[in-house]
Amino acid sequence: MKKIYFAVIMVLGLFMGACTDDLDQKPHIGITSGEVYSTIGGYESVLAKIYASYSLIGQGKADQADLSSYAGYDLLRSYFNLQEGTTDEAAFRWLSGDNLWNLAYMSWDANDPQINDTYYRIYYSVALCNEFLRYCNDGVIGKFSAEEQAKIRVYAAEARFMRALDYYLVLDLFRQGPFVDENSPTSGYMPEALDANGLVKFIEDEIAAIESTLLDNPPYARAGKGAAYMLLARMYLNAKVYTGTERYTDCIANCKKVMALGYSLEPEFTKLFNADNDKRTNEIIFAFAADAANATTWGSGTFIICGSVGSDNAQQAADYGIATGWGNFRLHGAFTELFANAAADSRNLIFSEGQAQYIEKSLEDGTQGYHCYKFTNLTDAGEAASNSAADGCNTDFPFFRLADAYLMAAEAVVRGGQGMSRAEALDLVNQVRTRAYGDNSGNISDDQMTLDFFIDERGREFCYECVRRTDLVRFDRYTTDKYLWNWKGGISGGKAVDARFNFFPIPASEISANTNLKNELY
Repeated sequence: MKKIYFAVIMVLGLFMGACTDDLDQKPHIGITSGEVYSTIGGYESVLAKIYASYSLIGQGKADQADLSSYAGYDLLRSYFNLQEGTTDEAAFRWLSGDNLWNLAYMSWDANDPQINDTYYRIYYSVALCNEFLRYCNDGVIGKFSAEEQAKIRVYAAEARFMRALDYYLVLDLFRQGPFVDENSPTSGYMPEALDANGLVKFIEDEIAAIESTLLDNPPYARAGKGAAYMLLARMYLNAKVYTGTERYTDCIANCKKVMALGYSLEPEFTKLFNADNDKRTNEIIFAFAADAANATTWGSGTFIICGSVGSDNAQQAADYGIATGWGNFRLHGAFTELFANAAADSRNLIFSEGQAQYIEKSLEDGTQGYHCYKFTNLTDAGEAASNSAADGCNTDFPFFRLADAYLMAAEAVVRGGQGMSRAEALDLVNQVRTRAYGDNSGNISDDQMTLDFFIDERGREFCYECVRRTDLVRFDRYTTDKYLWNWKGGISGGKAVDARFNFFPIPASEISANTNLKNELY
């Protein structure tokens, strides 16, 4: 049975609005800060809240939100909408109910509610980290024993990692953002704006500062050295997009650090995405845990599983361990072509019965578009892990896993990075392919290891893992006519869109409140 590894305290407040104080005000806590931070258990509870801020909206049964927002979604569900719903991997069906038209058609502006929700959810997580870190300095923790102080320093390093991850999301999604940390004033303060270069430097400095304190082998669903190296590797792989400067050699170096920690590929691909995936610590480096019994969420894994199963087609919800399918999204036909000649690929988890491959008539036509059943709420024994109708799903969301380190390193080699030979890179690729095919029948040769191969292979390997938009941008296929899918740009056949849509605008409410921010391209 899954479990959340810390009890979570009651933290309320931080309501969205135009006021810049919202970015860093102290969360309203049900008991005083003095009481919360008087015991190690109190620190652990707040740290749990930081981790939970990605997959939960609040404290109760999925309906007691800490943060006022348009859709009321958790950060992972909001992030999925931006990273997958604007690409070929997720064709939204319920456009009107969730106001997803602009994302689906790549026509958003600075007032888009889904983008705004994601932005404020990220900065809510930043605020939680900052508040926690104010109580982690030597002057505050001096009252604890030496052993307890050592624990708190590890917890502080984890909180700093989570804040670095938050700022990476700001970098990748927005390319700029206001900067606040534990030393920033909590009121009457207009935060400075960091551009892409400033955000990259902050993340680098943070990871360098906490690297020696983070654990080599942390408890499951907590951040350790592997998560830190994966964050840097992902940032460096995309550094040219962010700053104009290539950092492929740095990407390779950090991928190699991950590999040196002793992780290994999980032999069965599908077990990485079922309700027992907390057992896959051999490959999953960092995950956001789900606990249907104690921490209900309609986002995270619940949203991906229920949302990808049709509500009115031939799919049987029970086959995936859920009570009912929601039918929120399907795959675009262009994406499913990646599996056209890959029947033996275990990643070919596509439901097509009664469905047209291409969505040509309308995104809201549920008969068009295949479904992906990669994520399930089934245990290893094939049983439903929870009563999803009442409690959500029990499947964790794997944010970083070893296969990504393999493919990032190999791609960085092909792009000219140093520190690994092509032969070594090819071996990493073929380890991923051997796992997918069960033998070496799917292995590729050196001359097949091209950039075109990598964008397709990453699609096959990481569908619905919230990297597709970032990948398409890096390969210059997101906004351009180099790659089209149905309804890209709002027309059935797809079209190129303005390059400004390679990233999202800072919400208009923030621009009006903080003169340090501006949307130059919006």
